[in-house]
Amino acid sequence: MKIKWITAGALFGFLGVAIGAFGAHSLRPLLTPETTETFKTGVQYHLLHALVILGIGFYDNQRYSIAAWFFTSGIILFSFSLYAYSLTNNSSFAIITPFGGVCFLVGWLMIIINSLRK
Repeated sequence: MKIKWITAGALFGFLGVAIGAFGAHSLRPLLTPETTETFKTGVQYHLLHALVILGIGFYDNQRYSIAAWFFTSGIILFSFSLYAYSLTNNSSFAIITPFGGVCFLVGWLMIIINSLRK
């Protein structure tokens, strides 16, 4: 399990930096100030949760894997829907975003619950 989460966290970290750089340099002419902020929010949550997934991998405690799964789902649903929404202004993508936010919250809740268990 350890290697899987370290690899996933590193991959999400790599993608977060690459997507953030692409957005800052290549997409600037295509984005409005509002969609730029939306894009940045996606990158911020993406990178933060990539680090947490990486930490779960290094900690190597099986009971936190469920949180890593929720964080992975959150990155995909939350951040990637914000990227798509920023680029297309298609509100269908924005409908997906709250589901990713709930995944993030559940992941944090799983960490809280599992840390309180003896």
